[in-house]
Amino acid sequence: MDDKQFLQKAIEKSKESVAQGGFPVGAIIIRNGKILSFGLSNGKQFNDPTNHAEINAIRMACQKVRDRRLKDVILYSSLEPCLMCFAASTWATIPKIVYACGRNRVSKLHYEGNHDLMPINKAARQPIELIHLQELEEEALRVIEGWEKK
Repeated sequence: MDDKQFLQKAIEKSKESVAQGGFPVGAIIIRNGKILSFGLSNGKQFNDPTNHAEINAIRMACQKVRDRRLKDVILYSSLEPCLMCFAASTWATIPKIVYACGRNRVSKLHYEGNHDLMPINKAARQPIELIHLQELEEEALRVIEGWEKK
């Protein structure tokens, strides 16, 4: 499978998150070409502001590999990670993040502020390779827009 196919799976997880009453974001972590973990955004249901799809996928992956470092994985997210999820990815030493929908395409209400990850990433000790796979942006955006209309 390639980046597009794995990112498609993250978008499917975003639909699953919405079906469960969560925020429309899904994430998966790939290791050696296989899904290691996944995450949904369920912060509202659990009254937990840290319960984001990427954080949940990172937690599950770290538990599975019994290590807090994920140096050999790729994180796929249906939406560009927020600052918290990006920081957690940095702490987990995730080398690459691929996302579908950029933050500039969604309401400012869905982010903690107008922060640009690029300068923060550039200043990091080990910058993460950030890939915006725009080919799937419209599909991911439709999930978000459908959730907003509910």
